[in-house]
Amino acid sequence: MKYIFYPGCSMERSARAYLDSLMAIREPLDIELEEIDDWNCCGATEFMAVSPVAGHALIGRNLALAEKQSNGTHTVMAGCSACYLNLAKTDHYMGESPKLYEEVNTALAAGGLHYTAGAVKVRHLLDVLMHDIGLAAIQRNVIRPLQGLRVAPYYGCMILRPDFDHRFNYPEYPAQLDQILAVLGAEVIDFPMKLDCCGGHMTQISKPVALELIRRLIHAAAEYKADMLVTLCPMCQLNLDAYQGEMNHYFHTNYHIAVTYFTQLIGLAFGKDAKELGFGKEFVDARPALSRIGVQVPVSEPAATPKPKRSKQALPMPSLRRDKEEASR
Repeated sequence: MKYIFYPGCSMERSARAYLDSLMAIREPLDIELEEIDDWNCCGATEFMAVSPVAGHALIGRNLALAEKQSNGTHTVMAGCSACYLNLAKTDHYMGESPKLYEEVNTALAAGGLHYTAGAVKVRHLLDVLMHDIGLAAIQRNVIRPLQGLRVAPYYGCMILRPDFDHRFNYPEYPAQLDQILAVLGAEVIDFPMKLDCCGGHMTQISKPVALELIRRLIHAAAEYKADMLVTLCPMCQLNLDAYQGEMNHYFHTNYHIAVTYFTQLIGLAFGKDAKELGFGKEFVDARPALSRIGVQVPVSEPAATPKPKRSKQALPMPSLRRDKEEASR
């Protein structure tokens, strides 16, 4: 099945393990991905609050490029929950508001683009795997069941709501991720905090609030004796993994709960090599958990330590100058 693919900024950098593992499971599941040419950042969660029209125009540019590129498919798939939500919101609100539709297309016209609301369907990877590929196809490819691995499925707060197209069952307590992990052979915890917020960019705004939100999730996973938390959102994975050590220091705790992407576990169950799936790049070492199912993982090579705040006034967005300086080193 063919999809227009919007990777988003996180998958190219901090969530590289998510992208690598998705690429690894494409062929067994007969998924063809055509990346949007010249895509840009979706604006994350901040830009929309600063300038709604500019924010929608930024997102609308990606939709316009996808509409222009569509050939044999009109489905845009995103793996990042924030990207998925932003793309879906702009498409939906442009269809609802003639004023917004005109304003966004006026902005797009400056770049020779136009977007027709509803021209593409925006879907999340989880939705595609559940409803297009199906549990039976996933289970048929399992050659190394994850029996003995106890996992807590964690959706985060952005993928299920508002769910404009009603693609997910029971948005207040979904089961799709649980079901996928179950057919892989893992022991799936009925995790009561599966939809609680990880704090988003709160780590850059109010560190005590952010660390408490992280603590609650990690504590709950530990209370339920989970070997690892399994997520589908780059922001959630980053917060719960990269800031877990700082959270332990702040609260004088000693949690060590690995946080991985569900595509990584799919790849393991399909018999893929752990390194190919991006294991070893996490901050909280996944090796102790995976050793329970006999999986050997290379020595951890964590990504760079989270960068400190630039200033109290700055939005938590990437710095072009800093990125260029890092690239030149």
